[in-house]
Formats: sequence, C-alpha cells, structure tokens
Amino acid sequence: MAKQLVRDLINAGVHFGHGASRWNPKMAPFIFAKRGTIHIIDVKQTLKGLLIAKQLLAEVVSSGSDVIFVGTKRQAQKVIEAAANKSGMHYVSQRWLGGMLTNFRTIRSRLQRLEQLEAMEQEGTLEGESKKQASRLKREMRKIKTNLEGIRKMTRPPGAVVVVDAKKEHLALREAKKLGIATIGLLDTDSDPDSVDVAIPANDDSIRAIELIMNELTDAIAVGKTMAPIRQEQARPRRTRSRRPALAQAKADHDKPDTDSAVEQQPTETEVSVSNQTEAQQQPDLKDKSDSE
Repeated sequence: MAKQLVRDLINAGVHFGHGASRWNPKMAPFIFAKRGTIHIIDVKQTLKGLLIAKQLLAEVVSSGSDVIFVGTKRQAQKVIEAAANKSGMHYVSQRWLGGMLTNFRTIRSRLQRLEQLEAMEQEGTLEGESKKQASRLKREMRKIKTNLEGIRKMTRPPGAVVVVDAKKEHLALREAKKLGIATIGLLDTDSDPDSVDVAIPANDDSIRAIELIMNELTDAIAVGKTMAPIRQEQARPRRTRSRRPALAQAKADHDKPDTDSAVEQQPTETEVSVSNQTEAQQQPDLKDKSDSE
C-alpha cells in the first residue's frame, strides 16, 4: 500500500519544488536533488511526514477534539472545503481573520450576529427596512458568511490545525502555537519547517497533490472517530462494587485479622474496676478477722 501511495504521489507531482533561488535553507533535509533551477523534494520524507500526520490526527480525533483545515490560496480552497465536509470538520478557505483562535469569543459573537441576520431574512424583517438599510444588512450578512461559514459549528478551539502552504498561513500557525495546538503543514521548498509540528514536504501548488494528501488525512480522521468510543470506554473509571454485597461483606469480615478474640481475652475497664472494688472489700474483712484472732 505504501508503494502504491508513493506512485500516486509522484504521479500527482508532489516532488516538484520551487526554484532554487527561492528555497529556504532549513528545507535542505527534505530536498532530494536539484534539476536545473528547480529543487526536487524527497518523496520518502513526504511519506514519512504524511504517516506521522495521520497518526497524530487519529489520536486528536479519538480524544474528542476537532480539526480545522486552513488553505486560502486559490489551488487549495475547493480541496480544503471538500476535505472538511467529508470528515465533518471545520475549514477556512477565504481569509484567516486575526484572532480566530486567540480571540474566539469575538468570533462567536459575529457568528451569533450571522444567525440573527439570517433569522431576520427568513422572517421577512429585512423587507420592512428601508432599501439602504436592507442593502447594508445583506452586505454584512454576506461578508460574515464568506469569512466564517467554515467554522460556524466550531464551539471550542480545535485540537489540531492543518494548513496548506505554511508560508502563506503564518498567522494561523502563530495563533495555534500560542495556544499550544498541534499543527500540520504542507511545506514547499520556500517554507520554514520549524513553523509546524509535523511537516509534510510537498508541492503546495499542485491541486492533485493537495487533494491526494487531504484524502489521506481525512481517512485518518475517520479512523480516529471509530476509535473515540473505545477511548472513552477505557477512560471511564470502573466500579468495583460487588453484585452481592452480603457475600462481599462476609468475605471482607473473613479476611480481617482475628482482633475480636484478642480483645475478648483482655479484661475491659469495667471488669478491672469491679475486681479492684472486690479486692478492697475483702481486705478489711481479712483485717478484722486477724484482730479477732
């Protein structure tokens, strides 16, 4: 299966990098060779990064967290949307607004505003407004929907961020790093591999290459969803209460050390006091008896 995946990656042109004059020296470990003025990406490194990313996404999703796909460049927009819809996750394909992760409360307020405007449109309230006011409200609704439609169902920060072209999506990576969110990035030869936690060196300008890698990642997300119930069952604390409490109590009593018998053998305080009083009464009798003799 790995060999077939490598063939598909090569056929998709995943190994073609940028021109040598645009390269980032930190990408040297991921470059196989140089052909003319173009760097050739090492497909083995691409496969290695893809497998690590799949394992990471499966772990994140199985733990109950979500994943957000980010790809605002023209070649990645439709692919990102299709991958997010297929996996039931979130996406940003038009523009990354500053604070989407670090200022999530404000983003949620804008989404609530979108729901309010849509409710007004369905109820026909917008038709009762003036023409200028209705046009302004419709433009506001269209703008919010364009920028935030992909994260409309996201109610909390995600557990992982997947970006296409880490150089272009540096704002998203910076916010994710600030919040300690795991990051996965498709990196071309002009990107910085230190900006992501898991680097997948690949041609981020090839639609086929992006689509192939996104399909592999969505498959990993599907596997993580199947693992989620198992993880929850393992994390749930098990009760050790016996179904037969009487028998359990009897066994517990049986297993206790025989301290009751030791206690019974020792005289109690009452018995000691009674014996002392008896001895005190007997002593004067003995004294009178000796006097009479």
